Amino acid sequence: MGIKTTSLEPWVKRKITGDSSGVLTRKQIEDYQLGKLNETLNWVSTKSRFYPRLYSGLDLELSSFQDMLRLPFTTSEDLKDNPLDFLCVPQNDINRIVTLQSSGTTGKPKRLFFTEADQELTLDFFQYGMLTLVKPGDKVLIMLPGEIPGSVGDLLRLSLERAGATGVVHGLVTNQEATLEQIKRENINVLVGIPTQVLGLARYKDSKGCSISLNLTSVLLSTDYVSQAIVQELKRAWGCKVFNHYGMTEMGLGGGLECEGFCGYHLREADLYIEIIDPSTGQLVVDGQLGEVVFTTLTRSAMPLIRYRTGDMSRFIPGPCSCNTILKRLDLIKSRDRVYLTQTDYLTMADFDEVLFVFDDVLDFEVTMTQGMQEKENQLQLDVQLKKPLSWDAKRNVQQALDKIPVVRDARQNGRLRVFFYFVASSGVISRKSTAKRQIQDKRGVSECG
Repeated sequence: MGIKTTSLEPWVKRKITGDSSGVLTRKQIEDYQLGKLNETLNWVSTKSRFYPRLYSGLDLELSSFQDMLRLPFTTSEDLKDNPLDFLCVPQNDINRIVTLQSSGTTGKPKRLFFTEADQELTLDFFQYGMLTLVKPGDKVLIMLPGEIPGSVGDLLRLSLERAGATGVVHGLVTNQEATLEQIKRENINVLVGIPTQVLGLARYKDSKGCSISLNLTSVLLSTDYVSQAIVQELKRAWGCKVFNHYGMTEMGLGGGLECEGFCGYHLREADLYIEIIDPSTGQLVVDGQLGEVVFTTLTRSAMPLIRYRTGDMSRFIPGPCSCNTILKRLDLIKSRDRVYLTQTDYLTMADFDEVLFVFDDVLDFEVTMTQGMQEKENQLQLDVQLKKPLSWDAKRNVQQALDKIPVVRDARQNGRLRVFFYFVASSGVISRKSTAKRQIQDKRGVSECG
């Protein structure tokens, strides 16, 4: 049986042409996107306070995608400094406000504004995107925040209802045993959750040391980097398909979704225009080359974002997908929030994920970087959550695994990095209670006093 074409293709065609049947072409997509880019530029230049300042003196009429290159980027700092200046509608029209706290202790938050129509765009994408991994009659446990109307879990529940499935909003996992019992009791066959939390469920053992058997068909992982170690463990434990979603609040939550070919995200091309740039020069890179993901919203009314730099590193995958879609493929995100040891050597959480999550004992971990006692010396603290009391084997495995990261190995050998390990055994209660992306905490240069 062949791989079915991503469910996003007929959705994109319906959005573009009004009819989901028939053949979709790249020319149809590109003509639509160029038209929407011009509409968006006209909208923001007449409705917002921020963009007229940013685009002062620029020709905003686009005749090709190449013309986008003359437009400056927008950044997270712009959102933090001037959130209300981005608004293109009266505040009375705002249906939902999302505040994203900075990873630092004193950083200003980002605020994103959405109208009811903006949220309908997300619902529409979720509905058709989820058809990649669910079918009518399926029962889906949503292990994401969903208590507040318009939150990600609530929108996912509503979209599943439209798709003929049942979404059960669970919220974040706080007790693995209780969550697993709910999955069995309510005959859940699809899970949506945070990678490390879902991994914890797969690796949970009861008081007799036995795994809890589940009848799952699909798992969707979202909100954070997904290591291949986690994907392989979930497939081994449950014998199900594991899908990866890419998105962020700034995108309107949804950005792209894997198909059954499991080779990159198919993109939300009816609502987003994606570019890949060289982060140093700001110039476009060729397909297949790694660069920074930049996106422009095409259909949002409250707070359009134009050439917004995500900080995420990826590439467009050349060639057709095995599902035979015409939609572009974005490779899995390679890195975000880099922490540099030298001008060229850096670390990301993904580096640690790939070497640590292969061990059955490891449930989660935190990485903190501080300044060492010697000049140019860095100190790395690794706090590891294990599913059972610390053993010498577990300690040795974790310590040796770090040397599989070339930057760590080389820095330790030349005296630029010292590593400290701390281990804690889990009782089945999860310490992480946030959907915030896991990242290295860089405290170098931060005073420990007042």
